[in-house]
Formats: sequence, structure tokens, C-alpha cells
Amino acid sequence: MTSDRKPDLVLTRLIDAPRERVWKAWTESSQFARWWGPNHFTCPVCEIDVRPGGRIYLQMKGPEGSPYSEPMPMEGEFLEVVPHERLVFVALAFPDGQGGWRIDNLNTVMLAEKLGKTELTLSVIVRKSSPEVAQALAGMKEGWSQSLEKLVRLLAA
Repeated sequence: MTSDRKPDLVLTRLIDAPRERVWKAWTESSQFARWWGPNHFTCPVCEIDVRPGGRIYLQMKGPEGSPYSEPMPMEGEFLEVVPHERLVFVALAFPDGQGGWRIDNLNTVMLAEKLGKTELTLSVIVRKSSPEVAQALAGMKEGWSQSLEKLVRLLAA
């Protein structure tokens, strides 16, 4: 389930951990919840069923007193799962109050072995967004960058 459209965001990290460990951090909810979200955000609810057609449901929460201090749901579906190599999933965020979502992203995670380390490449295609979430989209690169840095720190521990 690939798209011919150019990604809106591509980030790459070289992680000092074997692919199997990086894969587990993306596919085991207890690990995923520890790194998902920008700095100072938590993920108190994390349900992932990593298989084609499997569901992802998260609630991300920002620091108290911030505009994001109330739990923010995100849900989606895994479209492609190639163990230790590739994950493709839809992420829907910012409910519109009418049963829809203000953001619909197609995320692709590629893992490649590089001399005992793992090269992770994340590509994001914004398939739909509404004007109300322009600020969130403007911060997407920074948010993903911070999440991936949290992942790197988790795997280095």
C-alpha cells in the first residue's frame, strides 16, 4: 500500500541497536508508549495490533497547563507489516466532533541493517488536514523528531 505522492516529511535516524530491538519498540505497546510523542508528552493509553488490518489507538497527553494537557486520541490501521523491515499505518488525529478526523496521515517506517546498527527512515504523507490543525501540522517535523530522539534514548538505555 504505497503511494506515488511525494512525502510531506522524511526523517532518518541511525540507531545503535539491532533491527529486532527497534522493531519491538514499534510493535510492543509497552515499549511504544514509552517513546511516542514529543518531549514532555506521555502516552497513557496505547493499544496496537500490528498486523495488516490491525488497529492502533493511542491517547497522547501534554504537560499540565499546556494546550494539550487533555488526552488527545489518535487511531488508525496497519496496512503493511513486514517484520523487522517495514510498517505502513494510517494515523487519524484531532477528532472533528462529527465522527471524522482533522488529520489523516499515511506513515511508512523502514528499518535497514547498517553494520550492526539500524537505519530508520520515516516517511509521512498528509492525506487530509483541516485549517483548525495548521499549528499541529506546522510542528509535525519537530514532534516526530523529538519522538524519534526519545526512541533512540530508550534503545540506548
